[in-house]
Amino acid sequence: MTDAPDATPDAAPLTGYAYIAGFVKTLDSSPGVYRMLDGESRVLYVGKARNLKARVSNYSRPGPHSGRIARMIRETQMMMVLTTRTETEALLLEQNLIKQLKPRYNVLLRDDKSFPNILVTTGHDWPQIKKHRGAKTEKGEYYGPFAGVGAVNRTLNQLQRVFLLRNCTDQDFETRTRPCLQYQIKRCSGPCCGLVTSDDYKASVRDAQAFLSGRTKGIQQTLAAEMAAASEAMEFERAAAMRDRIKALTQVQTAQGINPKHVEEADIIGLHIDGGQACVQVFFIRANQNWGNHDYYPRISGEEDASEVMEAFVGQFYSDREPPKMVILSHGLDSDDLMSEALAEKLGRKVEIIVPQRGEKAELVQGALRNARESLARKMSETATQSRLLKGVAEAFDLTKAPQRVEVYDNSHIQGAFAVGAMVVVGPDGFEKNQYRKFNIRGEDLTPGDDFGMMKEVLTRRFQRLLKEDPDRKAGTWPDLLLIDGGAGQVSAVREIMEKLGVGDVPMVGVAKGIDRDAGKEEFHRTGKSVMALRHNDPVLYFIQRMRDEVHRFAIGTHRAKRAKAIGATPLDDVPGVGATRKRALLAHFGSAKAVARANLADLTAVSGISQSMAQTIYDYFHENG
Repeated sequence: MTDAPDATPDAAPLTGYAYIAGFVKTLDSSPGVYRMLDGESRVLYVGKARNLKARVSNYSRPGPHSGRIARMIRETQMMMVLTTRTETEALLLEQNLIKQLKPRYNVLLRDDKSFPNILVTTGHDWPQIKKHRGAKTEKGEYYGPFAGVGAVNRTLNQLQRVFLLRNCTDQDFETRTRPCLQYQIKRCSGPCCGLVTSDDYKASVRDAQAFLSGRTKGIQQTLAAEMAAASEAMEFERAAAMRDRIKALTQVQTAQGINPKHVEEADIIGLHIDGGQACVQVFFIRANQNWGNHDYYPRISGEEDASEVMEAFVGQFYSDREPPKMVILSHGLDSDDLMSEALAEKLGRKVEIIVPQRGEKAELVQGALRNARESLARKMSETATQSRLLKGVAEAFDLTKAPQRVEVYDNSHIQGAFAVGAMVVVGPDGFEKNQYRKFNIRGEDLTPGDDFGMMKEVLTRRFQRLLKEDPDRKAGTWPDLLLIDGGAGQVSAVREIMEKLGVGDVPMVGVAKGIDRDAGKEEFHRTGKSVMALRHNDPVLYFIQRMRDEVHRFAIGTHRAKRAKAIGATPLDDVPGVGATRKRALLAHFGSAKAVARANLADLTAVSGISQSMAQTIYDYFHENG
């Protein structure tokens, strides 16, 4: 790593072109990654280079730089470099650092969620089909990615109609004594109760895997033959069941829209730029089937060309995702071969990057471009509306400017039990769900149901963290306005905490139900000001109601999840070495945690997966802590 060149103690620190010209002298021609920082060590820009000395020297003298790059150079007061063995390594490191540091002058992919898959488990005699998101640690066959949960749920719903595979947990499966509702509505073949043979069930599993791998023609022919045979044998109920399964299979394929004939596995990426904003549309093609699409709105300055935006997007998009065999783009990259090499290194096999000019692939790209264009138009319209609403909030509550970050808070509990606090964030782009936060209420001295005390705890923890992480309020994480669900009492309690923490200058408004607690009659409470209301049909009032409803929804959901987890907890959760698999085995064998606690060593060792030493651990836990 190379740091900044020294300056004489009495001289003013060098900045901009002068600083970079001095820094270049410390570099060699190695490949690597460079970082440009301002006077407060905040990263302005991260870039890669095949030759660090040659690349960085381009910033050391005035030239045909864009306005964005010129501003970045002027603000640069420090630089750091990391050398790598190859340019490919530099590219991978660059994208990781961009995602981690979020530099102001880089193109930045803001929406970075993982995508769901369909999992057919193979670690059980009766495989389960289910939705899966996250690390692929469970034993089974994974199919995806799908563009979103909705696409997965629709596909699973239809697949269960066709193949009748179970979606219940292993624990539910082991403990059932009669078929569940899924069997009654013909979504499962009832393997838990022996209503289907092992061979027939395994054949259905193979058919489901074949369908998810793109081999659908044979499945439909087999079902059609079975339907005809049943009809000839006058087994009309069975024939009707086969007919329904064929119909469901057809619905799956219809819902997927365009299914390319000659593209087995690819991501189709279309980019549209307009008015200083960009939209990237990604279509996921797997097993010759369209598994949905997702739109992204990378942060750009508006001065970048399409190839720069596309290269930044592709690098960041695949930095923590497995790339497909082929990536089909609407715009070429500055270094197609380098990106292809980097993705191939990540995947362990060849990855082809192409920009098609004709044929089926070009038609797929045109479809992605059309969706990107339409999505950006909707986004820009929504952003304009959102900006007007935020400006209206500022006018309603006498703020000096339209808030760029509104934080909305609420609590949820049942008579003080399973208490949680919730925060949602609203900005110029609407609800920013990756900024939502939940707070498990920890105050031991709180009276059950003390909403004032809960809100004080939540706001204390929130602002203590902000003061620690961003004391200068320059990272964009500080709220411009707080909306609290409550009236004068809540506002007074929270204001007391904020004054004590030295953040009393943050504007805050309490939103309380008005007369008869009807929506539309809300009252707004502010410290030192009279209670106010907005006219019944004011768009700003509707906007505030949406924010309040969203935080209420998030708080209720968080509370229910906490309560469900607590209800499902057993004493086995605290036994050292007993994880989910052993817990399921013990409960399936003994029927309850209480029976496990009463079991002797011989009974415990009889359980599959419980060794002599683990049985001793379980026995000692319950008898020493009982």
